[in-house]
Amino acid sequence: MDSTLSAHMMKRDGYEIVGVHFNYDQRTQTKELECFHKICNDLNVTKKYVLDLDFFKQLGASALTDKSIEVPTGGVEEGVPVTYVPFRNGIFLSMAAAIAEKEGAEVISIGVVEEDSSGYPDCRENYIKSMQESINLGTKDETKIEIKMPLVHLQKSQIVEKSLELDVPLHHTWSCYKNEEFACGVCDSCRLRLNGFKLAGVKDPIPYE
Repeated sequence: MDSTLSAHMMKRDGYEIVGVHFNYDQRTQTKELECFHKICNDLNVTKKYVLDLDFFKQLGASALTDKSIEVPTGGVEEGVPVTYVPFRNGIFLSMAAAIAEKEGAEVISIGVVEEDSSGYPDCRENYIKSMQESINLGTKDETKIEIKMPLVHLQKSQIVEKSLELDVPLHHTWSCYKNEEFACGVCDSCRLRLNGFKLAGVKDPIPYE
């Protein structure tokens, strides 16, 4: 939902969008890929990349990629949760930077949310800013890439409200960590999403168990 709103905001601001999606052996990989293609169609995206990063499964260490680790359903955990995928956003941004340099893009947009996230260290604003600096140090001198994070200080309810304002097709988004047909409604990501819709005073359009 966050990445989708970010993309719609970039489109509204006049940017031509290159869609980038990562298959990293996450539990809901098939559903997320399906949503990506629908969202690209909604935005009339003509150029898109789907990258397979199969090493995440080999790395493990996260409930999203290692099925021997249960996805927590009891509410917010203390510290960094087991659904954190080690350095995922850093790897995603590195791949996006390579694409941006190839395409001559000015901006990478990422839907990180710092204040209302699950406590992931790679969603922090100062971290993303440091990645921007590193990307520009490690690319050609003429490459100047800005990383925009338009949602970083929003809460989930504000993200829902902004999505409705921009007529974002929220029924094409998926947040559940566990399931692909019906969202579980109890994992941390579902809880954050449902609470955001509740505070915004609207019903979530996706199906739940």
